[in-house]
Amino acid sequence: LGSALKDGHLVPDRPLQNKRNPLNVYFVKVAWAWTLWLLLPFITLSTYELARGRFLYGRTRSALLALRRLGALLVGTAVWYVCTELFIYVENLTGECSLQGQPGQGPRPYASKRECHRDGGVWNGFDISGHCFLLSYCAMMILEEVAVLEALSIDRSSKLRVVIDILFVSLCLLTVIWVFMFLCTALYFHDFSQKLLGVLIGLSAWYGTYRFWYLKPFSPGLPLPNIPLSSKKYSYSR
Repeated sequence: LGSALKDGHLVPDRPLQNKRNPLNVYFVKVAWAWTLWLLLPFITLSTYELARGRFLYGRTRSALLALRRLGALLVGTAVWYVCTELFIYVENLTGECSLQGQPGQGPRPYASKRECHRDGGVWNGFDISGHCFLLSYCAMMILEEVAVLEALSIDRSSKLRVVIDILFVSLCLLTVIWVFMFLCTALYFHDFSQKLLGVLIGLSAWYGTYRFWYLKPFSPGLPLPNIPLSSKKYSYSR
């Protein structure tokens, strides 16, 4: 829909169309860092408290389970890095450089987009939307992790509950920003195929982890209240 509105010139110019707008520069450009550093304490505290309070694990076992769940952030970091490098590789592989101010000159033999831009050229390649990939992946990951909040039974007057609530609200606000900037990307940037492929890769990364791999014993596992019965039996047997 965003591509159709853009192609039909039905979208008015807005400050967010500028890639140097504050939300893009200070949030989207470092989207994984924001997601990582807010989920890190939230997963640690929520998993530990659920293990201690709901499953009645000891301190050591609860801490080990929290460390295991933090593996989801390592997986997410690997997904972010591999996909980002893949997108750059595809764009460099499929692109060519045209120098501005020299319309009659053919493509120069530049090997990468960076080299082309360094000489003032324009790189034309298949630019898979990293924004659509990362924003969709981060939003889905946050939704999976914050779903544990309703299972936590902590005294609302305790300092720990206040910390967890602050982290939860921060993650919700971050998700709102990710969704809003996703819509801006859909309206103003890339073409339809680039955005569609970016979203499909992001959703595939989420589905492949939270709906497939994390159901297996040898994985970071799902957030505690959502652990399937088979996985609980496996953990008890150990």
